[in-house]
Amino acid sequence: MIFYSLILKEVSGERVRVRMISVIVGLVLFLFSSNVFPLCVDVPEANLRRGPGTKYEKTWKVFRYMPFKRLAKKGNWYKVEDVDGDVHWIYKKLVTNKFRCAVVKVSKANVRTGPGTNYPKNSLLSPAIKYDSFKVISIKSSWVKVMDEFGDTGWIYRKLLWIQ
Repeated sequence: MIFYSLILKEVSGERVRVRMISVIVGLVLFLFSSNVFPLCVDVPEANLRRGPGTKYEKTWKVFRYMPFKRLAKKGNWYKVEDVDGDVHWIYKKLVTNKFRCAVVKVSKANVRTGPGTNYPKNSLLSPAIKYDSFKVISIKSSWVKVMDEFGDTGWIYRKLLWIQ
């Protein structure tokens, strides 16, 4: 490790500090070199597939704002993981990493007009059901302000969502 030896010369013998710095640097390099990062569907509908191409079987049809973890890339296709841990492939032009998305991970979630149970349910969005997906607008404590594909907004308790 070139970086490790440069630090060793600067510190001139303080091995504990050198080891700690090299561990931190190694961790940072690992995190930034990792292929795993969040993606959101950025089109009205998208087909997920068993492999990287249209000749592969469709595994799931999803809608705008469905979040995924990107695991790998092959050509113009991303290998992604969904809320349930299942792995699919999606064409790269159908997704973005420019904003965060969330999906309901429980059977039913109340959508409220404000960040707390003291706020009334949002009559347009509530209840949201499992696999309903949203764009994340903001997070306030344990509540997430979300927007659906039609531009309607509301608040959902954070533990009910899988956020990417």
